Amino acid sequence: MLKSRESRRAAEFVAFTAAHRADLVRTARLLCAGDVDHAEDIVQITLTRLYLAWSRVRRADQPLAYARRALTNVFLDEAGRAHRRRESVSDDPARATVEPHTADHDLALRELVVEALATLGPRQRAVVVLRHWHDLDVEQTARVLGCSTGTVKSQNARALAHLRTALDRIDPDRTPYSDPDRTSPDLEPTVKETCP
Repeated sequence: MLKSRESRRAAEFVAFTAAHRADLVRTARLLCAGDVDHAEDIVQITLTRLYLAWSRVRRADQPLAYARRALTNVFLDEAGRAHRRRESVSDDPARATVEPHTADHDLALRELVVEALATLGPRQRAVVVLRHWHDLDVEQTARVLGCSTGTVKSQNARALAHLRTALDRIDPDRTPYSDPDRTSPDLEPTVKETCP
């Protein structure tokens, strides 16, 4: 009886991981501002915690939302730890990853957005990723981050203003996106449409 329950639990977790790991890695890469190794570490820690709490995860109304919240919490916990602040090596061919891209412009724009995201603090970056990548509303974002809706709104406004400034500083020749129906014309399509 105990063995069958454990094997069922393991099978459910493996199925969940197979279905949603790529989504969690994409989210982690955005949260980690493109640091692939840090993103993988965050996902691995998150999956370990999810496995240990699998009975709660499987009872959740939305297990993926539960996993994203756990991922965000792990990211914020790790961001505050001094040992995570490390030098990053660039242009190491052994660690390079190949991603399919449709055009050089898309890759350049993706790099600009990731570089701009790196200028944000961890909580602001989490707000931007949850609001504009995962399309969570203010209330959902507040629940994931464990804060008030006012905090989400103010963090989002400050983050978007900072990102606009950072994008202008990084690439002063870029053409801002303009759509009168959008509240953050420069950022929303850039983050949503160009990030991994």
